[in-house]
Amino acid sequence: MEPMRYSAFSVQDHYPQRERTLPELYQQVGAQAELAEALGYDTFYVAEHHFHEYGVVPNPPVMLGYLASRTTRIRLGSAISVLTFHNPLTCAEQYAMVDVLSKGRLVMGVGSGYLKHEFEGYQVDPAEKRERFDENLALLTRLLSGERVNFQGKYNKIDDIQLNVLPLQKPTPPIQVAILNRVAAYHIGLRGQPVISVPYASVDRWEEIGDLVAEYQKGRAEGGHLEAGPDDVMITLHTHVGDSAAAVRRDVEASFDLYVETRLYAKRRTYDDILSSGLSLFGSVEEVVDKLEQLYGWGVRHVMLLQNFGLLTPELVEQSMRRIAEEVMPQLQERLHQRKAA
Repeated sequence: MEPMRYSAFSVQDHYPQRERTLPELYQQVGAQAELAEALGYDTFYVAEHHFHEYGVVPNPPVMLGYLASRTTRIRLGSAISVLTFHNPLTCAEQYAMVDVLSKGRLVMGVGSGYLKHEFEGYQVDPAEKRERFDENLALLTRLLSGERVNFQGKYNKIDDIQLNVLPLQKPTPPIQVAILNRVAAYHIGLRGQPVISVPYASVDRWEEIGDLVAEYQKGRAEGGHLEAGPDDVMITLHTHVGDSAAAVRRDVEASFDLYVETRLYAKRRTYDDILSSGLSLFGSVEEVVDKLEQLYGWGVRHVMLLQNFGLLTPELVEQSMRRIAEEVMPQLQERLHQRKAA
């Protein structure tokens, strides 16, 4: 059986009135990317956010270029690049540079955005976001492939343009599309594109992740996309692994609640709420392995672990990262091996 893949994710949530400075946060993210590489994580993802402390990386290619200089093997990804706000020419140029600088390690997570203040800041009508996203994604893909593009659309006009810097990965770097619900999962599945989902922001119960994945797989099957890849479905979950559930609560409850307070417009869930819903990987090694085994059974082959949130200390983040790599990963693989043998 193919192994589960594990990636690290940082939203880069920032609290300007608290003790950690912005330069210190950036340094911590860099150190965590280095550690993720040393521990065998697949990809290190960073978010894109604007105009609020919920996330302080407005330009992921800049951060990914910085991480490329600190690492050599781990893939580097955006989760997500908000295509709705950007000229696809600029976006394609910047991410092509990241792929070159990283020697072909870029993974592009893309999405249409959802935060009201970001649409207001960019003066983009949220009612247009789906059309803008679809048009910009199609152009981004064509440009990254090296095509000379002539295009007249609703939001873009491109006259005979070809990038002078092209990514090393052909035909393009991997592209993953962010989704929030089963309807979107089905439609992206029809296209045969890989998806990223953050369940705690969009569903109510752990079991609904299985429903989301099933709807995506239904779309893929109906679209004739029969070959499955390990990056087809990526599930993103807040994660912390400790000696026990009680120890994890002691270490991360306040940080999780702070993170949720800062996150605008999404469902507000306290630490107790997230435990009740099951939409996290908080717990002991055994508890986390149990949940990952369930995800695997639903068809998930790649998980994105959000372990740096809400001013959690670097020491606690790194402890959890190590336990995932040194205890969770091998235990899940052993279970999968036993399942195959049975």
